[in-house]
Amino acid sequence: MQLDTLKRKTPNKKAQQVGRGGTRGKTAGRGGKGQTARAGNKRRPQIRDIIKKLPKLRGYRFNSPSIKSTPVNVSSLNIFEIGANVTPESLFEMKLVRRVGGVVPSVKILAKGEITKKVSVTGCTVSLAAREKIEKAGGSVK
Repeated sequence: MQLDTLKRKTPNKKAQQVGRGGTRGKTAGRGGKGQTARAGNKRRPQIRDIIKKLPKLRGYRFNSPSIKSTPVNVSSLNIFEIGANVTPESLFEMKLVRRVGGVVPSVKILAKGEITKKVSVTGCTVSLAAREKIEKAGGSVK
């Protein structure tokens, strides 16, 4: 008896092949009945119609008016020394604001909290209530 002359006791079972689409049988991998089961089924996706109705936006959007100022509360200005000049750069150095796109952003000072130190604010947008609080503490807004 040689190894190459051995035969299996039971042969491998092969899946019964059915017509209609090769080796797959019944629906031939096309799912159920209906339009999608037929040959030549090419329907336009609904999302494409939605996308086509949207307007194209031309050009670059870098200087968008939707870019807002970074808010800083008046109470945060107490970390400066008396008589200090508050600018967006000095706020960045004190880590009260972060860079946006590699640039120090425009800053708006809001009136939340109280300020006890006299500081002068330049180069920042200031709300009316914040301006009153800064000037009441002896500071100035330019």
